[in-house]
Parts: sequence; structure tokens; C-alpha cells
Amino acid sequence: MRNSLLLSISLFSSVILGACSDEKNTDERLLEVKDEKFSVGLLLPDVGMGDQSFNDLVVDGLLEARDDLNIIWSYRDLETSSSLEDGLEELMAEDHDVIIGVGYTIQEQIEKEAVENPDQRFALIDTVSEVENVDSIVFNEKEGSYLAGVLAAHVSKTGILGFLGGFNDEVIMRFHDGFLAGARSVNPNVQVIKMFADTYSDANVGTAMAATMIEQQADVLYAAAGYTGVGLLQQAQKAGVYAIGVDSDQYFYAEKAVVTSMQKNLDVAVYSYLESLVTNESSVQQVLEFGTENGGVGLSPIRVVSNASELEEKLETIDVPASMN
Repeated sequence: MRNSLLLSISLFSSVILGACSDEKNTDERLLEVKDEKFSVGLLLPDVGMGDQSFNDLVVDGLLEARDDLNIIWSYRDLETSSSLEDGLEELMAEDHDVIIGVGYTIQEQIEKEAVENPDQRFALIDTVSEVENVDSIVFNEKEGSYLAGVLAAHVSKTGILGFLGGFNDEVIMRFHDGFLAGARSVNPNVQVIKMFADTYSDANVGTAMAATMIEQQADVLYAAAGYTGVGLLQQAQKAGVYAIGVDSDQYFYAEKAVVTSMQKNLDVAVYSYLESLVTNESSVQQVLEFGTENGGVGLSPIRVVSNASELEEKLETIDVPASMN
């Protein structure tokens, strides 16, 4: 397959698994529910609102759904509640049609509440649940990171790359494994220095770990570490090496260093999911999967390097291996 790497908001605003047997179009179905407000609760992990990345993209999707789909929503994070458990209880008390938990780090809390409240619908972003009343919205990070690795190997002069993960777990290793595979498809001898921050919320840790990688001659750094990764991007710029952002286009954090970002269209995914609920297209458990083929993940525009146009053309021809699925 040939993959479109430059993402836009309009790529797949109605991509969902399954189809509706109703022959009415989406606008007609929306008119039928216009008089009723569909209510959504959102539980954000420790970084909360304002991370300018993962969480804020989810919020962007909710804001668009509010305007287009006639929904109302509220959220809880550690700024609004004393704990995630308390925040979830507060959302439960508000009687939402669906409660969405962001990230695998809060899967345990969501699933516990779901088991105790089988009539309440929940959803988890970035992880798959087997609980019957929990939907799952997931992304193929390996595919997107493979493309990031291909690009990193092309721009590296030392043949040494750096990878910073938030935690050493299955989800973060998907980023690493895809990145490594992509880089080695270009340069079989490439080295990837792998480090873990054990936090998603401390930019200073990202700065320190980036400095360590750079001391070991890494000249392209990739972070899948939330706000911690911002420190890595800024340290890369300070040291005069390249960096690759994650989740959203993070070019503005370090405009002399960020070559591209491995984007997840979380906003579009959230909107698509809510559209499926508001229009009654699904009443059963869903697993919505977003990858390179449907525009769910890919690279933001390539910048900084002098041969950006050439690299974009080269990456447009890449077939991501089936092993990245």
C-alpha cells in the first residue's frame, strides 16, 4: 500500500468500524437527535489539560463534536479532582451517556467502574479493553514510528539515534520497535540509544536524558514521553541536533530541531467515535483502529532539513511492512 504521510483534519472524519443499515445520511440522522443533548464525560491522566499534545487533541475532537453533533461534555483531571478515582466518581454522578478515559494508565480505574456499572457506556483511548461496556480507540504506533525511523536514518550523519520512552511498557515499546525497524530498513547498522523517563510530565528529565544521548553521538532524537519529551526537543535544539515530535505536530517547541512529528489524529478519532454514538450507528462494543492506511497516524510536514521536499517524495513511496500491524 502507498501511504499518505501528510495528515489533515479532513482525511477520515467518518472512519469507523462497522456500518449502519439505515439509508439516511448522517445529516438527516443528526437532525433527528438535534433536540436532545448527548452527554460525554472525559477523564484525563496525570498531565491533564494543556499538554499541547495528546490530551489537547482529544479535547479538540470534543469541541468539534460539541459544535457539530450537539453534545455537551465535562472533564476531570488532577487539577479538578483530588485523584483520578474521585474524578471518575464525579463523572459517574453527572449521568453521562458515555465516559471516555484517555490513555492506558487509567485503564484499571475505568474497567473497575465499568464492571460495577454494566449499564454505563465507557471508552478507552490508546488501549483495548475486553470489558463488554468499554469501547476502545487505538492507533498503530508501530506504523507511524516506522516512518519516523526511516526519516531519522536518512538525516542522521552519525548513524546513532536516540529514543526516549515515558515508561518501559508494551505501548511505548511499540513506538521504539517501529522506529528501530524503520531506521534499519535504511541503514542496517544504525544504533538506537534507548532510555525511559518513568514520567510523562517532567520536561527536565527529558532534557537530561537527551543530553546523555547527545553525548553518545546521537544526532536524531525521538521521544514518546508526553510533556517529558518537550525537554528532549528543546535540548536537541540547544545542542544543534535533530528531533522528532510525537502525537501532534510539535515543531513549535523547537523550530530549529524538529524535522517532523509522528502524529496521531486523536481529534478525528474521537469525533468519529462520538458521531457513531450520536447517530446510533453502534450499540455494541467497538474497537476502532487507526493506522497509516486510513490516515490515523503519519508524519507531519518535514521541515528544518534542506532536502525536505526530496525526503517527502521518498517517504510517499514507502510501503510499511505488514509486520508493523
